[in-house]
Amino acid sequence: MSEPVVASMAEVRRHLADVIDRARREETPTIITRRGKQEAVVIDIQEYQRLREIADNAEEAWLNRLADEAESEGVEGAISLEEMAALLRAQQD
Repeated sequence: MSEPVVASMAEVRRHLADVIDRARREETPTIITRRGKQEAVVIDIQEYQRLREIADNAEEAWLNRLADEAESEGVEGAISLEEMAALLRAQQD
């Protein structure tokens, strides 16, 4: 993946097709700014899916470690992995 291009919202609006083509063909993300503040990133859909899979796998591994630790410690009232995941997701929303 190439170094990202930084562009204002107005620039991205004027050249959206180019921004998307650059993300897809050149694998170059575009960081979109508004009033000088970084707000969003345009990346290729395959890169997004790859990053999402990495995040999901990391979350699952972390939850599994927590469950294993709780089980090995014999924590009374421990909850299942599914219950833990639901609680964590609810906190993120």
